[in-house]
Amino acid sequence: MRARVLPASQRRSLDELAHDLYLSSGDTTSKRSAFWTMLTLSSVIAAGGVLTDSTATVIGAMIIAPLSTPIMGIALGSVQRRRTGSAMVVLLACLLVIAIGMVMSLVLPSDFDLLSDSQISSRTSPGLMDLIAALATGFAGAVALARRDVAAVLPGVAIAISLVPPLVVAGVCLGQLSGWLALGALVLFVSNLFALVFGGMVVFASLGYGVEADKAAGRPARGAYAAMALLFVVVFVPLTANTVVTVLLNVWTGRTKTAAEQWLADEPGASVTRVDATSRTMYIHVRTPGDLPPLESLLERLEGRIPDGIPVVVDASRGRRIDIGMVGD
Repeated sequence: MRARVLPASQRRSLDELAHDLYLSSGDTTSKRSAFWTMLTLSSVIAAGGVLTDSTATVIGAMIIAPLSTPIMGIALGSVQRRRTGSAMVVLLACLLVIAIGMVMSLVLPSDFDLLSDSQISSRTSPGLMDLIAALATGFAGAVALARRDVAAVLPGVAIAISLVPPLVVAGVCLGQLSGWLALGALVLFVSNLFALVFGGMVVFASLGYGVEADKAAGRPARGAYAAMALLFVVVFVPLTANTVVTVLLNVWTGRTKTAAEQWLADEPGASVTRVDATSRTMYIHVRTPGDLPPLESLLERLEGRIPDGIPVVVDASRGRRIDIGMVGD
């Protein structure tokens, strides 16, 4: 199986991997200069893409961001049972990127709606599928590093695993004093960090890069794997909970839209444009040329379809926003 994943003719040596992934080996001055320069530039580019809601710009920042190098260095160092300083580099890099995001956020007006920016909203509510995709990306990245013939896929891995953008988003949200949104972005980054380290450790150990270190120590690096298992639980639980909440919200918004459409069925030209669940409130956006039907009947239709106690707001045409009360009251 190992030979199929990594043929001997394409296998990179341990020294080659270590040279590429450890900033503390070889020409350390040049390596660190390149790393910090590219990280700073990629952070500024990512911040610009986030603040202008430009997907292309954010993707460009992902491609040139070097943060995955010391993260994979953590994975290889864990397998080798060797202290490389990669963890400290990652920590300092995270602080730098967050700080850049905070500084760049100063250009935003104080009343700016962060969730109106798709680059921010898409990175502040991670779910279980984000972790699954990140794990697969971590495996792919480790295999690509170990083989000489598939290095061309590494830019794709950089795009698939989002590292700098969520840190920038966390900085922007902190700069706008939105702690919960910043926490959501940090959870996404931590899940991606875990996925890279875990995927790298599994692949590097499976391909034999840690055998010599294990033999020298007389036992496998159980402590490292135990720490990764604990981190997996810490990341898995909130992502699973957020996924469940997201699924429920999708079900409830769908039921709310159906009830609202039935409520407007007898009104010529009236329609429901969309339904949003924001800040524990259900917002129903409707368009009607005439008057709205009795609002109490909408609450009655929603009873039993969504949980009691949820506030409902009807956002009608011509700028009218009507708070019609809570379901079940």
